[in-house]
Formats: sequence, structure tokens, C-alpha cells
Amino acid sequence: MEANFNSSLEILQSAQQKALYDKLLQQIAKDFVLANVDVKISEDLEPSQLRDIVREKIYFLLLEKFSEYLNLLYVVDIPESEIKKLNTLDAADASVEVCFLILKREWQKVWFKHKYNS
Repeated sequence: MEANFNSSLEILQSAQQKALYDKLLQQIAKDFVLANVDVKISEDLEPSQLRDIVREKIYFLLLEKFSEYLNLLYVVDIPESEIKKLNTLDAADASVEVCFLILKREWQKVWFKHKYNS
């Protein structure tokens, strides 16, 4: 599995190239629902639109609903060590970095399911 992504957009484009973008959308929507975080994800979203939606939702959660933010990180399975590595105190910058971590983890879930269920 290629894990050397530099941006959220690279992850989403890789999912598109491997014809797993729809599965990724479903996984993201599923985990957000499990975390009780309302987000509108439709199947016709372009990668940049999806990235922006996830980033904006994380930004909102960081500022307004921190316990839901923590719950989302738990449901998605982001290691605490990864969060501690973030080098920012600004919510906008943190939302970009956390969006990347979430999309990377969601992509791992989809990729592994596809690889080992095929």
C-alpha cells in the first residue's frame, strides 16, 4: 500500500485512480455517522470538494464541539501520538493536518478491505 501521500488531495486522487473513491466516500460517511457528526457527503463530490467539506467540519468541531471532535478521532482510529505530533496551535492549520490524517486513515481502511476481500 502506498502511504507516502503529501496532501489530502493526493489521497483522494489515488482513490479515484484505483476506482475506490465511492467506497472511500461511504467509509467517511459511515464513520462520521458513527461519531454522531453531521456531514453532507454525496456521491457526486469531486476530491477537492470532499477535502474542503471534511476540513471545514473539523474546523467547526475544533472550535465549537471539541468532545465530538475527539469522538470522531476515536471512531476513525487516529492514534493519539499522531495528534501530539501536530506542530500548530492555530485551528485552521490544525484542521488541515487533521483532515489529512483522517483521510489517510479512511483510505487505509478502504484499501485493506478491498485488497483482502477480493
